[in-house]
Amino acid sequence: MDHLLTLKDLTQKQFLDLLALAKEIKANPQDYSQALAGKSVVMLFEKPSLRTRVSFDIGISKLGGHCLYLDQQNGALGKRESVADFAGNISCWADAIVARTFSHKTIEGLAEHGSVPVVNALSDLYHPCQGLADFLSLAENMDDLSQLKLAYVGDGNNVTHSLMFGAALLGARMTVICPEGHFPDGLVVTQAQELAAKYGGELVLTSDVNEIEGHDAVYTDTWISMGDNTSMEEIEGKFAPLQVNAALMTKAGAKFFMHCLPAHRGVEVTDEVMDGDGSLILTQAENRMHAQNALLVTLLTGK
Repeated sequence: MDHLLTLKDLTQKQFLDLLALAKEIKANPQDYSQALAGKSVVMLFEKPSLRTRVSFDIGISKLGGHCLYLDQQNGALGKRESVADFAGNISCWADAIVARTFSHKTIEGLAEHGSVPVVNALSDLYHPCQGLADFLSLAENMDDLSQLKLAYVGDGNNVTHSLMFGAALLGARMTVICPEGHFPDGLVVTQAQELAAKYGGELVLTSDVNEIEGHDAVYTDTWISMGDNTSMEEIEGKFAPLQVNAALMTKAGAKFFMHCLPAHRGVEVTDEVMDGDGSLILTQAENRMHAQNALLVTLLTGK
């Protein structure tokens, strides 16, 4: 592994190894307290963040490394300086770059022009670190992820894309339920279906909410992505049947509820489900740190 730009770039073994290492680091943090000693990681953020920034910053510290945060006050990527110059200069000092950007092309540019590992901390196309944390959370509750049946309901977005790739790598079954006009990117769907076929999984896309029956976990995200100016009235007209509430969870037969956060309570999901016994939202949030730590240890030490 040279970088992590998208889960699609991983082999099944690499993905499973990352999940296993994340479990090990979570269970025995003292054994990894100096894993990144002497290493420095620069975080370049174009977007606001709670979980991503805090989990990377504290996680790197727990591994004995140093983290430096750069936001847009230092000049927008590609404007004050080109992306290539950002990457080249940071590579002179840092051991890795973690970037949260509007465009995935920016992430690719950092990886192309830098000489250190680049981690995609979110782009318009993918959110691989979230996907790693999500499947780690499921792995802690299921013995065999190849038997997982995961349902995603809502807007097909960067989180959906990473979940599809992760499920495909595991040979699991995933059902994506979206309103017409809000399905995931067509090329990403094709690539995920090819991966699923390779590893014995299945990817189903539908607008029929009745297809939610028979799943282990139900996952949703905000109906309006960050920066989308579509009116809530228009969105609710399309998405209201997909609200994750007690009735939908019962219909799914699902034991677990998942959300990448932040959530609009009472919109895409009810408080009853978010705060219920089967909710994994805080486990997912915590596991962002452990999954990312496993990723950084792998990228920077080869373990």
